[in-house]
Amino acid sequence: MTSKYARKQRKALYNAPNHVRTKGVGSHLSDELIEKLGRRTVRVVKGDTVKVVRGDEDVRGLEGKVTRVDTQSGRLIIEGVTIAKADGTMTERPVHASNVIITKLDMKDSYRKQKLQYEEGSQ
Repeated sequence: MTSKYARKQRKALYNAPNHVRTKGVGSHLSDELIEKLGRRTVRVVKGDTVKVVRGDEDVRGLEGKVTRVDTQSGRLIIEGVTIAKADGTMTERPVHASNVIITKLDMKDSYRKQKLQYEEGSQ
């Protein structure tokens, strides 16, 4: 951010282009993955397995697969993380990407696999 004023920081966040917003859905890696890859954070993609480490008691500690990534809000939809609606039905509960750690990476994407292996070999 370039400004010290919170309102300007919020405005920059809300009006950010997509290539900047995608950095907002990055999360920390587990200790094993940090050792393996030699880096601390990676962008979360659909199919990664994550563990919720911050939040309410009802979601903290839950682990599941990411089913959707919302770059507009920086939130993730995770299997098994639900909340009860007023009528009693359960619905998915969005979790901010900064409140999870990635425990298992989905390496089906060849570009992602190549990029992570390249960085692994360079360090």
